[in-house]
Parts: sequence; C-alpha cells; structure tokens
Amino acid sequence: MKSEAQVFIAQNTSLTVPPHVPELKLRLATEAHELWQKTEEDLEAIGLPPPYWAFAWAGGQGLARHVLDHPRLVAGKSVLDFACGSGLVAIAARLAGAGAVMACDIDPWSAMATAMNAAHNGVQIAARSDDIIGTDDGWQVVLAGDVFYDRDLAEAVTPWFEMLARRGADVLIGDPGRAYCPRDRLEELAVYAVPVTRALEDSEVKRTTVWRFAPEND
Repeated sequence: MKSEAQVFIAQNTSLTVPPHVPELKLRLATEAHELWQKTEEDLEAIGLPPPYWAFAWAGGQGLARHVLDHPRLVAGKSVLDFACGSGLVAIAARLAGAGAVMACDIDPWSAMATAMNAAHNGVQIAARSDDIIGTDDGWQVVLAGDVFYDRDLAEAVTPWFEMLARRGADVLIGDPGRAYCPRDRLEELAVYAVPVTRALEDSEVKRTTVWRFAPEND
C-alpha cells in the first residue's frame, strides 16, 4: 500500500526526463501541476517544506552529467549525495557504477522522492533525513549539487567540505554561479550549459561549473 507521501508525490509530479541528463527518469513538477504554482505560504499551510525535490536544478544536472561522462570518479566507491533533492546525482552515481550510495537531505519528503526516482531508474539508494554537516562516515566521494545559494548554508558546508577533502574524500560540486560559492577554494573540472526553466531561474540556460574542492595549504 502506498504511503501518503508517495501518493502526494505521484499526484503532483510527472515522470520526466531531465534535459541535460536524458539517461534518467525523475518525478518532477511542471507548469501543469498545482505544486509549481504554490508559494511558500501555501506550502506551509499544508505542512510541506519548499519542494526542492520536485525540480532538477542546474547544479545537480551538471554534476550528474559529469559523473555519467566520467564514471571512474565514482566506480566501486562509497558515495554521499549531499542535499540530494530528487536524488538526481545519487542515481547518476549509481548508474555510473558507484558502490554504496547514500542520499541525504534534511527534508524527509526528499527521501521518499529519491526512493521513488531510484526505483524508476532500476537502482537502489539508501536515504537519510538528518543533519549530517560536520560528520564523516568515510565516504570516498562527496557530491553536492547547487548548495551555495544561501549564505548560512555556505558558511556551514565549506569548512565541512574542507575537512572531508583533507581526509582524502573527493568532494565534487555542481554550481550554476550562486553568490556564495567559494570559487577561490575550488578547482574547475568542467563547464556545462544546462537547460532550465525561467520559472525557477533567471535564464533558460544556466552556465554550470563542476568543481573539485581543494583544501587550503597549511
């Protein structure tokens, strides 16, 4: 029997192919769904956090594309997809041959969306909804798509990524030019032109860079 969350997600999304990652199928909201039109106040009234899991953000699409095109980055390795949203990047990592993949997002709806999307793509992904910033479960690769849109979040994750990179994790970031991205701490790996919708972004194509976090020298 489907849970209430599964029913809600199924009713407010459609199975869609992200334009920059056509290998995948995800349950996403489009202009045809009421969820697309709801404001944060509307969502709060029904007890739903902003549904970041219902959209394929440019940072995630660029990072997922890079992982699929360069499977050696994740093949056989333990992977964390931080702030996973729809699970897009985690699914790409699994399809690219990653070993154990953990998708994490503090929004519990994201865990359900990720599980549903993983099933649509024929892969299995573990998901969790706790705040893991500052922790280290020994992941060999940490993937983070579009996490520098907020100052407070950027200030929290940057030293954490630094810690993980110093320990030896390969920390890869997909970012479409967000204001708080610490570019001086990053090594550019690739740039993609990712189709998006003007309803979410300020243009129909976002220049999205995939970066590797480079720890500062002592």
